[in-house]
Amino acid sequence: MYSNIFDTHSHYDDDKFDKDRFSLLSGLKEKGVCAVVSCGCDIQSSKFNKLLSEKFDDFYFAAGFHPENLEGAALDDLGGIRELLADEKCVAVGEIGLDYHWMASTKQKQKDFFASQIEIAKELDMPVIVHDREAHGDTLDILKKTAPKGVVHCFSGSKEMAKEIIKLGMYIGLNGVATFKNARKSLEVVREIPLERLLLETDCPYLAPEPHRGERNDSSYIPFIAEKIGEVLGESTQTILDITCENAHRMYNI
Repeated sequence: MYSNIFDTHSHYDDDKFDKDRFSLLSGLKEKGVCAVVSCGCDIQSSKFNKLLSEKFDDFYFAAGFHPENLEGAALDDLGGIRELLADEKCVAVGEIGLDYHWMASTKQKQKDFFASQIEIAKELDMPVIVHDREAHGDTLDILKKTAPKGVVHCFSGSKEMAKEIIKLGMYIGLNGVATFKNARKSLEVVREIPLERLLLETDCPYLAPEPHRGERNDSSYIPFIAEKIGEVLGESTQTILDITCENAHRMYNI
């Protein structure tokens, strides 16, 4: 059995876990999972994850407004996020960023919330968890201007963009997509960046890796991602888990 499985990005507040959430989370340690960070998308989901963090020792949370959750939100609402960030089990501001695929709100509103939440993170000396979908240029532009610490999760950019992210001192998060047959970009990134800047994540319940693609994802599936990355780099699955676990502890300051 593998050990040092650190899931740096999950959504255990999602209703797909409603039937068995507590039994699933209770059993993760037996499967080698040492820590989980569950990310908020608004105040309500961030509060739910906070409650979960109170029930499980190795469960942490992040609080933030996701770009798809800005309808009806105002910048004043970030006061509620700030309160959650004071909790001892809260390890990051997130999930924040830009999403030009769904466009639930205007690009300008997304940019305003993104930049404002980065400033809060910098003020509190916390990392950010960045969502970037079809917004690579603007995401990189804002990150260069603001220079936060943190991770670009579910990274879908080019190897050139990955190098720019690394130059900023940030991390790259990869998930089950790296195991898909069309995952050329993810594997190119793996070859180009230092292993010390890589984090593993599920984004569960979504994006389960092969051979579980299409199923509900959970943190115990992370070794499938580590195995694929290990094949590319000529390293063992456990070595990849060990290094990425250490990286996650370093970034989240756990």
